[in-house]
Amino acid sequence: PVPASKNNVGNRFLALAYDRDLSTRGYGDDDEEGEEEEGGDDALWRMHHDRVALSEDHVMWARKQNLYNETFNAESMADVLWSHQLLSSDLRRAVGHAMCIDSPTLDDCREALSRDPLVRSLLGAKPGEECDASSVPLYRWRQIRDHTLRRDDGRDGLPTMMVAFDRPEAAADGLREETFYDHLEYLIRSERVIAAGPLHLATEEKADPKSIPVGSMILFNAKDRDDAVDFTEGDPAARAGLYETVTVHRYNSLDVTGKFVSENLYVRGSTYQMKEAMEHWGYPVDDLQTKWLNW
Repeated sequence: PVPASKNNVGNRFLALAYDRDLSTRGYGDDDEEGEEEEGGDDALWRMHHDRVALSEDHVMWARKQNLYNETFNAESMADVLWSHQLLSSDLRRAVGHAMCIDSPTLDDCREALSRDPLVRSLLGAKPGEECDASSVPLYRWRQIRDHTLRRDDGRDGLPTMMVAFDRPEAAADGLREETFYDHLEYLIRSERVIAAGPLHLATEEKADPKSIPVGSMILFNAKDRDDAVDFTEGDPAARAGLYETVTVHRYNSLDVTGKFVSENLYVRGSTYQMKEAMEHWGYPVDDLQTKWLNW
């Protein structure tokens, strides 16, 4: 088994990087006749193509964050647990990505974000220069640790993400607390939830009383968009009026962990693709610190 990460300390942050919100590159401003408004269809497609072109660099960055030991990448202070490419409602474009990052401190998490090739591109950072990632929305995600809320993504449906933010007055009227158990029972009985939990303000300390809940994030399986919307609207918390905004996205999961070594069943012999890739990146695959690679 892969040893536990030094960064796995229970500080899980959720970063939401929407291309249209973060981009500083002026898509749509340089059309010759000036007829294309910023944010028009051409601009959206250009953002999509730029994102796709950087997807491999993003995966490589995340895997290197996760692959470290005493002699390789030892300064890594954040693990990228997962990264999901968010899709438009018509499923034709990628419109952003959501990442779950495990890190000892908020500053370490933001420092890691500042080196994500996708984030750097959206914020207009040039190669070699520092990138201020403070504009990337970041929340503490307190995942509900119930085994019934850990379904496989893609089982009996397609992986979908719901992000909902509470009404500003929700913290004062106690509606989140009143609806929590009905909300939890609804998720469990649905038998479709991959992961779920409330979003809190990203304070430096997890126990900081200022880290109040401001929303919810749910990963679940849905047959299609209508099914996803029906599931979201049927949530007792939504029906009670807890949320001010609700967004639903299909997503593609990117293999960013870099910690799973699988044998290639289509090639004779023991071909471990991840081990070969790690060796190519410069990771010391034959040392004693990577026992899970050296049987």
